[in-house]
Amino acid sequence: MEYGSIEREIHVDASPAVVFEVISSPEHLKEWWPDEAEIKPVVGAEGHIVFHGAASEEPKIEPITVVEAEPPRRFAFRWVYEAGDAPGPDNSLLVTFDLEPSGAGTRVRMTETGFRERGWEAAVLEHAYQDHVRGWDHFIPRLGAYLARLVSSS
Repeated sequence: MEYGSIEREIHVDASPAVVFEVISSPEHLKEWWPDEAEIKPVVGAEGHIVFHGAASEEPKIEPITVVEAEPPRRFAFRWVYEAGDAPGPDNSLLVTFDLEPSGAGTRVRMTETGFRERGWEAAVLEHAYQDHVRGWDHFIPRLGAYLARLVSSS
Protein backbone atom coordinates (compact mmCIF):
# COMPACT_ATOMS: atom_id res chain seq x y z
CA MET A 1 0.00 0.00 0.00
CA GLU A 2 1.18 3.55 -0.77
CA TYR A 3 0.25 5.40 2.46
CA GLY A 4 0.74 8.64 0.52
CA SER A 5 -2.54 10.48 0.87
CA ILE A 6 -6.11 10.14 2.03
CA GLU A 7 -8.84 11.68 -0.10
CA ARG A 8 -12.52 11.98 0.67
CA GLU A 9 -15.22 13.81 -1.28
CA ILE A 10 -18.83 14.60 -0.45
CA HIS A 11 -21.55 16.81 -1.87
CA VAL A 12 -23.46 18.97 0.59
CA ASP A 13 -26.54 21.13 0.13
CA ALA A 14 -24.87 24.26 1.50
CA SER A 15 -23.05 27.15 -0.13
CA PRO A 16 -19.24 27.23 -0.20
CA ALA A 17 -19.36 30.19 2.21
CA VAL A 18 -21.32 28.18 4.78
CA VAL A 19 -19.07 25.14 4.32
CA PHE A 20 -15.94 27.28 4.74
CA GLU A 21 -17.31 28.62 8.03
CA VAL A 22 -18.09 25.08 9.25
CA ILE A 23 -14.62 23.68 8.43
CA SER A 24 -12.67 26.66 9.77
CA SER A 25 -14.34 28.02 12.91
CA PRO A 26 -14.05 26.46 16.38
CA GLU A 27 -17.75 26.65 17.22
CA HIS A 28 -18.60 24.60 14.12
CA LEU A 29 -15.54 22.31 14.10
CA LYS A 30 -16.41 20.85 17.50
CA GLU A 31 -19.85 19.88 16.19
CA TRP A 32 -18.44 17.36 13.72
CA TRP A 33 -14.72 16.76 14.32
CA PRO A 34 -12.77 17.44 17.55
CA ASP A 35 -14.30 17.74 21.00
CA GLU A 36 -12.65 21.16 21.43
CA ALA A 37 -11.03 23.58 19.00
CA GLU A 38 -9.14 26.83 19.23
CA ILE A 39 -8.09 28.25 15.87
CA LYS A 40 -8.66 31.26 13.63
CA PRO A 41 -9.05 30.88 9.85
CA VAL A 42 -6.07 33.14 9.12
CA VAL A 43 -2.82 32.05 7.45
CA GLY A 44 -0.20 31.51 10.12
CA ALA A 45 -2.72 31.22 12.96
CA GLU A 46 -1.74 28.63 15.53
CA GLY A 47 -4.15 26.80 17.76
CA HIS A 48 -5.09 23.31 18.81
CA ILE A 49 -7.80 20.70 18.69
CA VAL A 50 -8.64 18.23 21.45
CA PHE A 51 -10.06 14.73 21.24
CA HIS A 52 -11.44 13.21 24.45
CA GLY A 53 -11.13 9.44 24.66
CA ALA A 54 -12.52 7.12 27.28
CA ALA A 55 -12.84 8.51 30.80
CA SER A 56 -9.63 6.74 31.81
CA GLU A 57 -7.61 8.23 28.93
CA GLU A 58 -5.85 11.56 28.77
CA PRO A 59 -7.29 13.93 26.13
CA LYS A 60 -5.29 14.01 22.89
CA ILE A 61 -4.26 17.59 22.16
CA GLU A 62 -3.02 18.31 18.64
CA PRO A 63 -1.42 21.62 17.67
CA ILE A 64 -2.72 23.02 14.39
CA THR A 65 -1.38 25.76 12.11
CA VAL A 66 -3.38 27.33 9.28
CA VAL A 67 -1.40 27.41 6.01
CA GLU A 68 -4.14 28.49 3.56
CA ALA A 69 -7.39 30.35 4.12
CA GLU A 70 -9.09 31.44 0.91
CA PRO A 71 -12.80 31.84 1.68
CA PRO A 72 -14.95 30.37 0.31
CA ARG A 73 -12.85 27.93 -1.71
CA ARG A 74 -9.94 26.51 0.30
CA PHE A 75 -8.85 25.91 3.87
CA ALA A 76 -5.65 24.04 4.74
CA PHE A 77 -3.77 23.35 7.93
CA ARG A 78 -0.83 21.36 9.27
CA TRP A 79 -1.22 19.10 12.26
CA VAL A 80 0.28 15.99 13.92
CA TYR A 81 3.53 17.67 14.92
CA GLU A 82 5.26 18.19 18.21
CA ALA A 83 4.03 21.19 20.19
CA GLY A 84 6.61 23.95 19.97
CA ASP A 85 7.95 22.81 16.58
CA ALA A 86 7.39 24.86 13.44
CA PRO A 87 5.30 22.56 11.21
CA GLY A 88 6.63 21.76 7.77
CA PRO A 89 6.51 19.04 5.11
CA ASP A 90 8.88 16.72 6.99
CA ASN A 91 7.32 16.86 10.48
CA SER A 92 3.55 17.29 10.05
CA LEU A 93 0.54 16.25 8.04
CA LEU A 94 -1.25 18.64 5.67
CA VAL A 95 -5.05 18.65 5.47
CA THR A 96 -6.64 20.59 2.62
CA PHE A 97 -10.34 21.23 2.09
CA ASP A 98 -11.21 22.35 -1.44
CA LEU A 99 -14.74 23.70 -1.90
CA GLU A 100 -16.33 23.89 -5.32
CA PRO A 101 -19.84 25.10 -6.13
CA SER A 102 -21.91 22.22 -7.47
CA GLY A 103 -25.54 22.78 -8.40
CA ALA A 104 -27.24 24.35 -5.39
CA GLY A 105 -24.56 23.02 -3.06
CA THR A 106 -20.86 22.40 -2.69
CA ARG A 107 -18.48 19.60 -3.53
CA VAL A 108 -16.14 19.21 -0.56
CA ARG A 109 -12.83 17.48 -1.26
CA MET A 110 -10.58 16.71 1.71
CA THR A 111 -7.00 15.56 1.16
CA GLU A 112 -4.51 14.63 3.86
CA THR A 113 -0.86 14.19 2.86
CA GLY A 114 2.58 13.94 4.42
CA PHE A 115 2.56 10.43 5.87
CA ARG A 116 5.63 9.14 4.01
CA GLU A 117 7.49 12.43 4.48
CA ARG A 118 7.40 11.98 8.27
CA GLY A 119 10.12 9.33 8.02
CA TRP A 120 8.26 6.93 10.28
CA GLU A 121 9.29 3.28 10.30
CA ALA A 122 6.96 1.06 8.25
CA ALA A 123 4.81 -0.20 11.13
CA VAL A 124 4.32 3.30 12.58
CA LEU A 125 3.52 4.70 9.12
CA GLU A 126 0.94 1.98 8.44
CA HIS A 127 -0.68 2.41 11.87
CA ALA A 128 -0.88 6.22 11.57
CA TYR A 129 -2.24 6.04 8.02
CA GLN A 130 -4.91 3.45 8.91
CA ASP A 131 -5.87 5.42 12.02
CA HIS A 132 -6.42 8.55 9.92
CA VAL A 133 -8.35 6.59 7.26
CA ARG A 134 -10.71 5.34 9.99
CA GLY A 135 -10.93 8.84 11.42
CA TRP A 136 -11.84 10.56 8.16
CA ASP A 137 -14.27 7.73 7.31
CA HIS A 138 -16.03 8.64 10.57
CA PHE A 139 -15.74 12.43 10.51
CA ILE A 140 -16.43 13.36 6.86
CA PRO A 141 -19.97 11.88 7.00
CA ARG A 142 -20.45 13.77 10.29
CA LEU A 143 -19.48 16.97 8.44
CA GLY A 144 -22.17 16.28 5.85
CA ALA A 145 -24.79 15.48 8.51
CA TYR A 146 -23.93 18.60 10.52
CA LEU A 147 -24.18 20.81 7.44
CA ALA A 148 -27.55 19.26 6.57
CA ARG A 149 -28.86 20.00 10.10
CA LEU A 150 -27.41 23.52 10.04
CA VAL A 151 -28.92 24.42 6.64
CA SER A 152 -32.31 22.89 7.44
CA SER A 153 -32.59 24.87 10.69
CA SER A 154 -31.79 28.23 9.10
